[in-house]
Amino acid sequence: MINCWNSGGLSHLFKLGMIDPDVVFERALVPVMAYEFVKFLFLTGKRRLKDFLLQKDNHFCADCNAPDPKWASTNIGVFICLKCSDVHQNLDSHISKVLSVTLDEWSNDEIDAMIEVGGNSSANSIYEAYIPEGYTKPGPDASLEERAKFIRLKYECQEFLKPSLRIVSRKGTVKSSFSKGIMDSFRSNSSSQKMEGMVEFIGILKVKVIKGTDLAIRDIMTSDPYVVLKLGQQTVQTTVISSNLNPVWNEELTLSVPLQFGLLSLRVFDHDLFSADDIMGEADIDLQPLITSAMAFGDAGIFDDMQIGKWLKSNDNALIDDSTVNIIDGKVKQKISLKLQNVECGELDLELEWIPLDH
Repeated sequence: MINCWNSGGLSHLFKLGMIDPDVVFERALVPVMAYEFVKFLFLTGKRRLKDFLLQKDNHFCADCNAPDPKWASTNIGVFICLKCSDVHQNLDSHISKVLSVTLDEWSNDEIDAMIEVGGNSSANSIYEAYIPEGYTKPGPDASLEERAKFIRLKYECQEFLKPSLRIVSRKGTVKSSFSKGIMDSFRSNSSSQKMEGMVEFIGILKVKVIKGTDLAIRDIMTSDPYVVLKLGQQTVQTTVISSNLNPVWNEELTLSVPLQFGLLSLRVFDHDLFSADDIMGEADIDLQPLITSAMAFGDAGIFDDMQIGKWLKSNDNALIDDSTVNIIDGKVKQKISLKLQNVECGELDLELEWIPLDH
């Protein structure tokens, strides 16, 4: 065995994935004490990639937060969904090279490059470090046009990158998908987790904006309302419903929740074509009851339907009634009815759903 190893024969077969460590163990080609080390050291590329995909921040698309991404940009170092991969494939290959996690063959260098970046959170802490206040990142249901605009700004124009890291050619496109500065930043991420702009996410918040009731009039006898949600630096919004004071959206918005999360800010606006949009009320939502209850129970999928928490109505919040946190069909959800603040009238109904990143 030693001669074979020294000649590179067995080592080469391991690297090619032609010998399974389990088989080596069964045939006593290596000592039992070394089995786990050999198995770890010579995992095939596919297994290394799949193990890396299990990292909690890689459970969601880096660009739109869609769950269970099965595509990747190998030179950017992010896992992405099918819809976002279509946009990436239309970028120059030196900006984004797209491969399927399950269908395509990967080289060891491509896998190493993905792992070196550190995952979607690490990549986004660089590429989304300077997203402007109020900018809306596309969600899982975004249109192709919305995705294309955001992805080109993010990677091709490097619009949200720290200015000192931007590498731009004369034509205004990226010279190289990774400058030395960007890769140094990723390495710093992996070692210290303290770099400027680094945000650690703990879960995904789905907000279903259900309906509004008796909203304020801002036009002639009516309004064109839409809802804006803000959490930290993230902002998402519903579609505009024209000429309706009792709009029904039933629209789901998605936000990433950082470790140090604050209140979820909700504001309702009246859309105007020729002037600034008018405010139609606002409210703050305390996420603590939802997230604390969910974390206390762990895997909601193993429990029957039950109440696990409650956000109590008080003079300090906009609740119309107490809002309970429940496990329903293995999911943690919370229905909320709000009396809009700083406005003459208006109510809003929402449903929150919490998805932990280790789900």
